[in-house]
Amino acid sequence: MNLVWQRFTLSSLPFREYFATSYLHRFLVGLFSSWRQTSILMQWGDAIAAALLSLVYALAPFVSTTLIGLLLIACIGFWLLLTLSDEATPTASITPIHLLVLLYWAIAAVATALSPVKKAALTDLATLTLYLMLFALCARVLRSSRLRSWIIILYLHVSLIVSVYGLRQYFFGAAQLATWVDPESSLSKTVRVYSYLGNPNLLAGYLIPAVAFSLVAILAWQSWPKKALALTMFIVNTACLVLTYSRGGWIGLVVAVLAAVTLLIYWQTVEMPAFWRTWSLPIVLGGLIGVLLLAVIFVEPVRLRVLSIFADRQDSSNNFRRNVWDAVFEMIRDRPILGIGPGHNSFNKVYPLYQRPRYTALSAYSIFLEVAVETGFIGLACFLWLIIVTVNTAIVQINRLRHSRSIEGFWLIGAIATLLGMLTHGTVDTVWYRPEVNTLWWLIVALIASYWRPLNNQQTLEADSNS
Repeated sequence: MNLVWQRFTLSSLPFREYFATSYLHRFLVGLFSSWRQTSILMQWGDAIAAALLSLVYALAPFVSTTLIGLLLIACIGFWLLLTLSDEATPTASITPIHLLVLLYWAIAAVATALSPVKKAALTDLATLTLYLMLFALCARVLRSSRLRSWIIILYLHVSLIVSVYGLRQYFFGAAQLATWVDPESSLSKTVRVYSYLGNPNLLAGYLIPAVAFSLVAILAWQSWPKKALALTMFIVNTACLVLTYSRGGWIGLVVAVLAAVTLLIYWQTVEMPAFWRTWSLPIVLGGLIGVLLLAVIFVEPVRLRVLSIFADRQDSSNNFRRNVWDAVFEMIRDRPILGIGPGHNSFNKVYPLYQRPRYTALSAYSIFLEVAVETGFIGLACFLWLIIVTVNTAIVQINRLRHSRSIEGFWLIGAIATLLGMLTHGTVDTVWYRPEVNTLWWLIVALIASYWRPLNNQQTLEADSNS
């Protein structure tokens, strides 16, 4: 059984042996290696790549989508230059996650070729390619623990600025730029903060990683001033996310925090007495759930917002999503194998043929439905496979780092908590496809991939004997 799981998660594939004999790898990788050895600039290649990534994550909440796209193109161009001038010897830089990302791109490319709106799908395939190649550059850069820490610290400081401005909107007021709350609801006058991102649901999606990483930073950062800063970040980011009144964001927040707390307790159990090793998780999780229940019972805005989740079509937001989903199910029914092609341009061309009157939409309002619409059940299966392999990789590497007591494991805990929180939020919302959030998603996946280590032969033999 263990061997079957290893094969399903691609854990036992002989990557090093394959790339040592791959003609394509030997032809492309290292093509400009002799030039790189004499180039002063390229000797700082990874540092320059980290600087380009820093621009993406420092500016994403504040600038236009067009500028983010230009920065992504610059990142991809430099990644190609690094790859072509790399050493030709096989390394552990290619992981099972890389293979599934490549497979998903190939499925999207086939869906584009068969799309009923090929021109729109081709444009969106180019956008998808930028994000997937951003993943490749991030996975390369984040293999360095120093650069990994720098990118995480940068994002946490930028998110703190975003959250502080969001709290300022709550205390001093902010114009509501759209009807984000049912006008007939008792919460219609509630201020929903959106900071620099212009949309409270988008802000909630952007802050889920900030909450998870600031929580684990409390333990990862060693000095007391740094721990105090991490605690401040956690409180401010959590407060700002709560004040977005994004129901999907709240659910994602709860899932991310519960996942992080569970993994942190698991991390610490090796140093706990027998009693706490058994009861710490039930006590802590029970306490957190109790706090949530008290907030729902005694804080009226929270209670009303939570109850609206179960109001079905009586809530205008729920009713809107239900009508969009009904149309999306029909789209999937008509093209179930490979979908209509990737991206919102394809969706905008096809969705009007199915939409209910007055219910226009830019996407399916769900990650999983969107993937099924764009690339069919084949693409959805690949996407789910990618998630499973990514989570499995993170858990395996957490176990490895837990035994060595390396503080690097805390960032992995933050990554897996973020991944689960973002997926939960994205199940009922559409912000995952916005560049401010999508760039963070691929950063998280790349961070997990950067920790990957191949199974050694002894582990494989043990798996064979147990199967």
